[in-house]
Amino acid sequence: MVRLAKYLFAAALLLVAAALVYGAIGYSDALSNAEDLARRADALIAEGRGGDDLGGERLKQLLMVQDPTFHDHAGVDLTTAGAGLTTVTQSLAKRTAFENFKPGIGKIRQTGYAICLEQRLSKDQIMALWLDTVEMGTGPDGWMKGFYSASEAVYGKSPAELSDRQFLSLVAVLIAPSRYDLLREDPQLEDRVARIERLVAGSCAPADHGDVWLDGCRAE
Repeated sequence: MVRLAKYLFAAALLLVAAALVYGAIGYSDALSNAEDLARRADALIAEGRGGDDLGGERLKQLLMVQDPTFHDHAGVDLTTAGAGLTTVTQSLAKRTAFENFKPGIGKIRQTGYAICLEQRLSKDQIMALWLDTVEMGTGPDGWMKGFYSASEAVYGKSPAELSDRQFLSLVAVLIAPSRYDLLREDPQLEDRVARIERLVAGSCAPADHGDVWLDGCRAE
């Protein structure tokens, strides 16, 4: 039993070491890419396609759904209600560091990449890049990427010009773009928008850290 315990302990140490190495690879990759990403982000912000350009309180509303502690965390949030397993920064890392992201061990490299992005880029730069790369579902001309691009494709307007309902519809699809239909009547989308409306109005709250579907905001 003592020998078995030693083997198990050694195996656990190897797994931890391997995880740290893989996370460090992600960090190093982000370090190499940070300068180019920063330039790309600055160009988007100069074009009026950053977070502050969403208009009014809308960035705040988006973050209430997607990443409640975005302005405070260092790339990871394991405690906040509704945050789920992936922050905005980790989501950006997934699309900039991987050609074909696979859950599981890939999450370790993704997190290392995200932590480095938080250290090398500003929050405004991270948000601009995230908005430009998010998957938004099917639009009039096929699959859409980018929050601003989707707004223009579906509604013919920038996000700042949208009605509250239209804006929250775009926010609603972010969790599962292939599940919802922005072009036609979609009861599932309407239900999620209604939950988000209750959330941003302050009449409900996520049930726990994993409540990304906002079950805590279901209609009674």
